[in-house]
Amino acid sequence: MDAIRVFAGDCTITEDGEREQRGDVVVVIKPDDTVLIHDRDGYQPAAWLTRPETLSYEGTSGGTFSLTATDGESSLDVVANEEHGLARYPASDAGVPVGDCPDCEGALVRATGAVACLDCDERYGLPAGADVLDRTCRDCGLPTMIAERGRAFTLCIDRECESLDDRVNEAFDREWGCPDCDGDLRVIRNGQLLAGCENYPDCETAFSIPSGTVDGDCECGLPAFDTGGGRRCLDATCERAG
Repeated sequence: MDAIRVFAGDCTITEDGEREQRGDVVVVIKPDDTVLIHDRDGYQPAAWLTRPETLSYEGTSGGTFSLTATDGESSLDVVANEEHGLARYPASDAGVPVGDCPDCEGALVRATGAVACLDCDERYGLPAGADVLDRTCRDCGLPTMIAERGRAFTLCIDRECESLDDRVNEAFDREWGCPDCDGDLRVIRNGQLLAGCENYPDCETAFSIPSGTVDGDCECGLPAFDTGGGRRCLDATCERAG
């Protein structure tokens, strides 16, 4: 499991080799190497460097502590003059509780772009715009979600249990014709879910399938989608759907 490292002490802090501060502070090193230095005032760090390119530090309980982090032209150096404490604590995602993990019975939370278990650290990526539901999958016990890709599909959050790609393929493969040739649009995965011409590579027409539900046809002949941002054509460059 990831861990947060914490050092407390009287430290000298130097930013970018110039600006120097000294005080009794808490130095927090997150699992992604982000460094936060807090003094006693307010919620904003006295100094910080987010996800630095390089990070090196030395620290032993009862010994000395020093840290150097760099990111391009930015740098952060910390040298302890006196140690108050040094510790390492487990760290996990934090999010809205959505159920219990069927594997270890730990708490499942919705974190950024995923559902994660706080105990076994299992993660399930969520499609953009998906909502996690208050009911579980009958096959595996994980939470279910609703994801809109042409239709509102209700399925398990684990893509190995139920595949959103398969559901969209069943509903829309060859459903629409290619506007640039006589081929059909096939549902394919190429980094994202696409409706791409079956005559590729002779015809390279392809459209990203948006998060939303089909709402009739656009004036150009392609399907129109009702999305969170309004009505739009499958072709994101078309302006005739509204």
